[in-house]
Amino acid sequence: MSDSDELRALVREVIRDVLPQGLAVTETVNLSTDDDLAAFVKRLLDLDPGQREELRSGRKRFRLASPQVLSVPAGAGQVSAGQSNEAGHSNGAERAGPSAPVRRIERGAVTEAVIVAAARAGERLVLSRGAVLTPLARDRARASGVPIEKER
Repeated sequence: MSDSDELRALVREVIRDVLPQGLAVTETVNLSTDDDLAAFVKRLLDLDPGQREELRSGRKRFRLASPQVLSVPAGAGQVSAGQSNEAGHSNGAERAGPSAPVRRIERGAVTEAVIVAAARAGERLVLSRGAVLTPLARDRARASGVPIEKER
């Protein structure tokens, strides 16, 4: 096992100790039509018991999409592919555009696992002021092309 692997394992262990029940995740949903609402309700009804408990405990939350989060003016805050913005985050626009689903995270540490899940779902991440991105997650986001927007 390399030093890098040992360090990653140590960071994961510390995060598990600090956040024993996992991160609170807020998913942004777009409910602009009756069909959107019906699909969302059906999705909620199909949740397994573990996912229902996440909702009840507040570890899983939903927020309605707002125009300011979903639509970004052309060229605003964009950087070339492979470059980083002023916060050092790759915007990932080359893989997931502004119309990609948005996952909003209100607070806590954003880990590699969150980035992997966002990459699989094709989501952009919007981090509020209370959320922090771990260095490993930042590296994974760059490698996976997951766009990350940090609110100020």
